[in-house]
Amino acid sequence: MNGNVSPASFRIRSLTVPVYLPTFLFAVGQGAVIPVMPLYAIEIGASPAFAGFLVALRGIGTMAFDIPAGIMVSRLGERWAMLAATAVLFFIAVGFALAPATLLLAPLAFLMGCTWAVWMLARLSYATDVSPLDQRGRVLSLIGGSNRIGNFAGPFIGAAGATLIGTDAAFYLQALLALAAAITIFAVVRETPPDHGAAAGGHPVLGVLREHAAVFATAGLASLAIQVLRSSRQAVIPLWGDRIGLDAAQVSIIFGLSSALDMTLFYPVGIVMDRWGRKFAGVPCLLFMSAGMLFVPLSDSYLALLLASLLISFGNGLGSGINMTLGSDFSPAVGRGEFLGAWRLVTDLGTAGGPLLVSAIIGVSSLGAAAVATGGIGLAGAAVLTFLVPEPLRRHRPAAGPAPGA
Repeated sequence: MNGNVSPASFRIRSLTVPVYLPTFLFAVGQGAVIPVMPLYAIEIGASPAFAGFLVALRGIGTMAFDIPAGIMVSRLGERWAMLAATAVLFFIAVGFALAPATLLLAPLAFLMGCTWAVWMLARLSYATDVSPLDQRGRVLSLIGGSNRIGNFAGPFIGAAGATLIGTDAAFYLQALLALAAAITIFAVVRETPPDHGAAAGGHPVLGVLREHAAVFATAGLASLAIQVLRSSRQAVIPLWGDRIGLDAAQVSIIFGLSSALDMTLFYPVGIVMDRWGRKFAGVPCLLFMSAGMLFVPLSDSYLALLLASLLISFGNGLGSGINMTLGSDFSPAVGRGEFLGAWRLVTDLGTAGGPLLVSAIIGVSSLGAAAVATGGIGLAGAAVLTFLVPEPLRRHRPAAGPAPGA
């Protein structure tokens, strides 16, 4: 993990097969199984409450394994960590499809979240290691775009499989895609040496946290705010739609159109991050998402809620890859796995905390107040990112010249 990459020799297209293809395959598989997981559990005898708990267990597994995943990446190297994650996911998916009892689904869902943590950490660490700073925005925004496209396509492919074969088809599909990703990684991803500095105990997790406390207290808080907004909208938009009398089909169309807008911006955003700086993407991301969330309580029709959702999605699209890029930029050369594990834990706490915050505020106040509160968190995050976070790109500003080819 030396991170010594020559900008002149690096080409983004060189990551198409080793990074973007496995990312897409992994995301399609995840997108296929997540919507059907609770339905499958009910189909084989689980209660609706247990089925919902399975979805939560996946997220819990991811958060619980963020720090161990970072240590694992440091010890094994990125290539072997990615291989381990995809190989284990193959067996987990097959286990879901063949599970004879609903109780077995709980540990499998938890382990699925653990594999996601390892995969995310290893992939991010590898991309950081092989990409120069002045092209990293595009590299990581393309990873984010590949993931979004896969998550968008996955539910449709899973639905087709469920209609033609059965609900368990989504898990067999995930297993095949995980196997394909593992074969691709084994064949084309170059070996990376383990982080011997971290392995020797020179940079344990607590040491990395202490050394980079200022980064986590500033850039980490801004990334946390982004994740709170991203996850909160998934609760606020449908609940507000129901409040103003929209049906499930109308809410689904709002989400579909918003996702389509979200997916169109990832590469232009990468260019912005590499040419002008990370804050030129991150601050507008927070401002537009916050504005959209603050507009939700004022929406009293289908069109108004659609516009609010599109505004949020436009902001989210402006932040494609921003959390990965900030984490990558601020990560140290030694102890990178531990740093990125802690960074992922911060963003995952935002992902889990957003809906919980919405639920808590609704319980003591109202849905409108929840939307305003999350919008306020976004504005606070924008202020932190603007005034307290140093621009990472300025640390190693490349000499003037033509932009390297993609």
